[in-house]
Formats: sequence, structure tokens, C-alpha cells
Amino acid sequence: MSNEEITLTAGDAELTITPHNGGRLSSLKIAGGELLRQGDRFGCFPMVPWCGRIRDGRFRDGAVEHQMPLNAPPHAIHGTARDGAWSVARAGKDEAVITYDLVDPWPYTGRVTHAAALTPDSLTLTMSVETYESSFPAQIGWHPWFNRNLNGTDAVLAFDPAWQEERGEDHLPTGLRIDPRPGPWDDCFGMPDGVDVTLTWPGLLELKVTSREQWVVVYDEQEAAVCVEPQTGPPNGLTTLPRLVTPLEPLEATTTWSWRRL
Repeated sequence: MSNEEITLTAGDAELTITPHNGGRLSSLKIAGGELLRQGDRFGCFPMVPWCGRIRDGRFRDGAVEHQMPLNAPPHAIHGTARDGAWSVARAGKDEAVITYDLVDPWPYTGRVTHAAALTPDSLTLTMSVETYESSFPAQIGWHPWFNRNLNGTDAVLAFDPAWQEERGEDHLPTGLRIDPRPGPWDDCFGMPDGVDVTLTWPGLLELKVTSREQWVVVYDEQEAAVCVEPQTGPPNGLTTLPRLVTPLEPLEATTTWSWRRL
């Protein structure tokens, strides 16, 4: 397994990708300041072929029930690709493409492609899942760990969701939509006009996380970081809101992080 890292630069922005560690974005520096929490488990990892938790690690595809490893007992969480080594398809000065072939314990064959494009004031991430064999349900999402504190300044989170998925005691949506409640959160929100969340470090930086997708999980229960996770469906969505990958129709999603200095 190669420990190759990819470094992209544009203006004073620098992105580091570690394909061997789950295709993770391990660093994003703006004018030398690190936006992502450091550590092998952090940075920003792709959530695929599902996002968040699957109840009891089980999902159905038609009449067939599949069991995923319970890596967040009693549930399975965040897909399998974050635990694998990705391959580099292309790497340039300010853009790169990496790929991952789905393998056990995921029961279907497919390929994930993840493209990163960096400019001096934005990062656009595009991920797709395709198959040439059996169709299967899947989800795509991103799990960035943004540093809560930059240069002694804590981030302020702002967004205006249409609803919040009511969270049960098992941390999974109950199926009820409720009015958004104040944080701290480990919760999924609906934004039918597209994900649009702003993190502001007053006097330093404003960062906007946007996506055409309608779902975002916000996790800010840890002191060190704030997570803003655009995704193609809610937690447990392989069961409650499956999106099908077919030989004719891949699943694709994009998120853009854009920033401006204050």
C-alpha cells in the first residue's frame, strides 16, 4: 500500500489528500491556517456507500437482507470506503481524482470516483458511484471535521433548515420531521433548496458549505471540531430513502466549500 500524499495548491490555499487512508482530505490550509482537525480519523472523509448509521447494521435490497459490521454498536456507520486504500487516477497542481473499488463487506461491486478541484477561494468535491453489474442502494456524503477554534477564535454556525429529523434514543431518525431545535447537535436537517451552511470565525474567515443535495448532518458535540456533512439522504437512508445505483444511472453528488477572509 502506497503512503503517497497529494498536495494541491491555488493562491494561498493548500489541500492535502491521503488516498491510502480512506481517500481522506487530511489538511486544508488557508493562508497557512489549518481548517481541518488533524489526526488519522479526522480531516474530511468520504461517506460511501452509505452515510451515518444503519440501524443494527442491516438493510434490505428487495427480499434480500444484508448485514454490515457493527462498527458503532449496535449500528454500522459511515460506509466502508473510509477504511480502504484509494487509487490515484489523476493528480495535477490544483485538481485530483481518486477511485475506490467497493469490496467486502459491501455485497455489491461498484466503483467510487472522487474529484477535488481547488481555487484560491473554493474547493469543489464531486463523488460518484457506478456499477456495471447488479443495481444496489447507496448514499454519498462528506464528513469534514472543521476546527472549532482558529487563532483563538471559535466558529459561529449559521443555517436555516426547513426541518429537523427527530432523533430517537438510538441516534437514528424516527421518521418524524420537527421544527429545528437549538444545539448542540448530532442531527440531520432538511434543506430542500440545497445545503447552505456558514461557519464564521469572527474577524478571520467565513466558510460556506453548499450542495444541491437536500440533507445535512450537523455534529458539534465535541469541543475540538464542528462537522457539517452534506449527503444524499438521511441516516438509515438505505432503508428509509434508498437511492439506486444502476448500470445506466450512477449516483453523483457535489459539495463546494467557499471562503472569504474577514
